[in-house]
Amino acid sequence: MSVSGEQLPNAIETIAVLGAGTMGHGIAQVAAMAGYAVILYDTSREALERGVERIERNLHRAIQLGKSTDDERDATLQRIRGTRQLEQTLRADLFIEAVPEVLELKQELLRQLEQSATRPFIFATNTSSLSISELAVAASCPARVVGMHFFNPVHIMKLVEIVVGQQTAPAVVEMVQAVGRRMKKEPITVRDVPGFASSRLGVALGLEAMRMLEEGVASARDIDTAMELGYNHPMGPLRLSDLIGLDVRLAIAEYLYRKLGSETFRPPEILRRLVAEGKLGKKTGEGFYRWDVEEREKG
Repeated sequence: MSVSGEQLPNAIETIAVLGAGTMGHGIAQVAAMAGYAVILYDTSREALERGVERIERNLHRAIQLGKSTDDERDATLQRIRGTRQLEQTLRADLFIEAVPEVLELKQELLRQLEQSATRPFIFATNTSSLSISELAVAASCPARVVGMHFFNPVHIMKLVEIVVGQQTAPAVVEMVQAVGRRMKKEPITVRDVPGFASSRLGVALGLEAMRMLEEGVASARDIDTAMELGYNHPMGPLRLSDLIGLDVRLAIAEYLYRKLGSETFRPPEILRRLVAEGKLGKKTGEGFYRWDVEEREKG
């Protein structure tokens, strides 16, 4: 199969996940559970070890809940291989990058892969807001660049947002849609606009909840409960912001405010203050909630 004179993989059999953090290890887990051979790459040994430990913990929890078996856990773990050497990922048919939300970092990674690869591949980015078309400027074949935006926690959330850049080939979209379905996700397809569909809506709701907290309308817990019980959201917007990371929320809000020019996306002062104080949410133990307390209360 080819696009614009460039070859595509005949099939997706091996997936390389670039970045072993919160999103990366989650994507690696669902890919391995779907039967793909998975190469999990990170430059940090500690990040790799943490990522694998979290996958093991998630699988153990699934067994406790009766949603998986010991054999399924073992098979999943056997399909995952960790590496700190980018060249050891080059046999992948599909690369899914989950590195920090810095366009230049993602572009450099794409350039390195294209310079080193000896076989055709698709490059998918898990970005929640950056332009696929701007990322693809770094590619010799932008037709093979696409967005695959997963949601946290990846092993639980059913949605994957397929983002189509200006030059993304229809055949590439079809292939990553099929990957998403095999991972037991529901793919939606959106055009490459700032914030896509999910981030634009989710960030708007989260920022308004922060403004309400700032104005003393209600407590964080009561604002979240309003959305959980009144609108059937599985998690309130402030607790979700803590889970995503307040630094990530701030970066996305600043990007959308810059690109769209709407006051809806101007970051509230409370968000800037918490990030400046290093209170980034669950990953630091405190944000809008104290997470050691939260986890004790939830057993």
